[in-house]
Amino acid sequence: MVTTGLRPGRSAVLRLLVVTVALAGALLGGLGGAAPASAHAALTGSTPAQGAVVDHAPEQVALTFSEGVAMGDDSIRVLDPKGKRVDRGKLLKLSSGNVVKYGAGLPAGLGDGTYTVAWQAVSADSHPVSGAFTFSVGAPSKTSAAVPAEQAGGGLVGALYGIARALAYTGFVLLIGGAAFVVACRPAAALVRSVQRLVVQGWALLTGTTVAMLLLRTPYTGSGDLADVFDFGGLQQVLLTKPGAALVSRLLLLAAAALLVAVLFGAYARTQEPAEPGEEPRDATALARQRKDLAFGLGVGGLIIAIGLAATWAMAEHASTGLQTTVAMPVDVLHLLAVATWLGGLAALVASLYWGPPVERAAVRRFSRIAFGSVLVLVTTGIYQSWRQVGTWRALTDTTYGWLLLLKAGLVVVLVGIAWASRRWTGRLAEVSAEEGLAAEVTEGAGAGEKAAAVEGAEAVEGVEEETAADADAETGAEKATVGVSAAATVTATAAPTRATGPGAGGGTGSGTESKAAADDTPASDDASPSKATPTSDTTDTPNPTRTAQLARQQAALDSARTKRERDADPERLGLRRSVLAEAAVAAVVLVVTTVLTATEPARTEEAVKAASGGQSATAARPQALTIPFDTGGPHGKGTARLALAPGSSTAANTLQLRLTDPSGKAMDVPEVKISFTQKAKKLGPLPSVPRKMSKGRWRASGVRLPVPGQWQLSLVVRTSDIDQVTEIKNVKIG
Repeated sequence: MVTTGLRPGRSAVLRLLVVTVALAGALLGGLGGAAPASAHAALTGSTPAQGAVVDHAPEQVALTFSEGVAMGDDSIRVLDPKGKRVDRGKLLKLSSGNVVKYGAGLPAGLGDGTYTVAWQAVSADSHPVSGAFTFSVGAPSKTSAAVPAEQAGGGLVGALYGIARALAYTGFVLLIGGAAFVVACRPAAALVRSVQRLVVQGWALLTGTTVAMLLLRTPYTGSGDLADVFDFGGLQQVLLTKPGAALVSRLLLLAAAALLVAVLFGAYARTQEPAEPGEEPRDATALARQRKDLAFGLGVGGLIIAIGLAATWAMAEHASTGLQTTVAMPVDVLHLLAVATWLGGLAALVASLYWGPPVERAAVRRFSRIAFGSVLVLVTTGIYQSWRQVGTWRALTDTTYGWLLLLKAGLVVVLVGIAWASRRWTGRLAEVSAEEGLAAEVTEGAGAGEKAAAVEGAEAVEGVEEETAADADAETGAEKATVGVSAAATVTATAAPTRATGPGAGGGTGSGTESKAAADDTPASDDASPSKATPTSDTTDTPNPTRTAQLARQQAALDSARTKRERDADPERLGLRRSVLAEAAVAAVVLVVTTVLTATEPARTEEAVKAASGGQSATAARPQALTIPFDTGGPHGKGTARLALAPGSSTAANTLQLRLTDPSGKAMDVPEVKISFTQKAKKLGPLPSVPRKMSKGRWRASGVRLPVPGQWQLSLVVRTSDIDQVTEIKNVKIG
């Protein structure tokens, strides 16, 4: 198969571009994945409620979720104050209708104290979720129950999984968009090495990340231990889940995609090859029919595979749960295909403009029309998805998902603006036919002298061309080419005198007369060489393969430098290349934001959780500890107050403990302390809390009720004498 030459230095640049874009998306996607994946199924309620104090031990603990989840017998654990597991170890399915509820039974006779409930599940859109809360029987107590400090989907495994997700999106875009660009916009690009590598690298990237995600599912949704990627028992369980089935289906589709890629850059590419000089012309009608049949087969087969690959995301993520799933999944498939066609085609266009022969204006215009249609589909499906996941205008500014969605919309607007500029540059392009561009590229790759000699020296070109082409300027290249042409003419003048007058002699840079003149200038060097002074013409006329390969390299360097100068001298194509490169850069950022968006809790879910909990934040209540220095200004007026508030909840009674110490750290007695709480946002308070003195420097208050979650102001009044007192104010967060 003949392909247009992509020089090793440029090949390295292309690989660097692909890897840089992919890793940029992976890094930011990994930053989103390094923290626990935002819960897409959220805990909306529990019985007993978090922080509640009940008189008698309940028979079971029940958890209610915002959407469907997958749980097992070990998904809900109840720990006593000593950290011992006390639940019956059997999951109770309590769901009814649209209510998603699971529970764990408790034995009779549980003692008083604070119990910890730790839970873990996998939401319907494949993301792991986890949490913990406490309740007390009789009265709160100290507890030594240890719960995982890291939520499910976090840590190193979560980061690796997030990176794999970002790279999988990148591979899908490059594979589908690049192949669509070749079939629908520029069939001649099937011969362009940079486009070939772009598509193949996209396939390899998507395949590799799919395998990685399949192996990481076990630790990602379970233990969080990276060593569990080798747990084949866990892998078998993963294969039975919806995300596992989607990943396996993706691998099967990628196997079929490999065959189509082979046909695209094999049989289909050969139909685009220009006729070689002296080659018997092919039947134009038969060739056109073959091109049409192959294009039809590639188009239909590629469309089926592209839809299948997009469906592996739609069936396992946001679209598969929530409102109108039967509509949302096909819409999600269209959305992904539009993104891939636009951004992947854009990447192929960048590769063609920077590392291929001159691109025909007709091809750029075809891509421009397809990209415009993709944007229309993208906007339409995006509006529907936004309504489905956000729900209200207010959620756009009140939730993380809404902010990310606004950021993505803004980037798409910028991208469309740059695309409009690219469209203007396209209108100014002078027409270049595909045959002319490919012929120029083949000529450049052929080098100097005969075609067979150029092919013979091609392997040598791969090893040394970086030094020859990257460091040699145009003048040095021209000098080398002149010497090369003269030497080539010397070698070939006697053996093939008829070729000296034909086209292409001397590497296509000189006429037969120039070659003959060059040969006349060099007989002395031949006569001076004892090894060449033989009476027979056979030995003197035998060309040196090493020398011929060197000449081919020199001529290729000259032709490449000339082609680059010609390209850079065309202001229209230079402007188009720059605007398309800017498009690709913004598109990479859009891809990053999209990846983070798919790992973020939808705004509609977040708002539903708040509504179900009476406007509370989904953040679990946490004990609060404050250190407050004070100085009343009088004798012995300096000290430090250490205040603890547990469980820090708005749904249960809190216990407040206060300790005062002097500058030396000893317990400090004062005549009076007062504590109150105020929430200005809700215009609540001040709500006084009267602590009872327990011992020297220690006070305690029980039953502290703070009715709503959020940021509260704690006011501490310390009086050290009849006239010396101070008021200190600190913020405290209540869950």
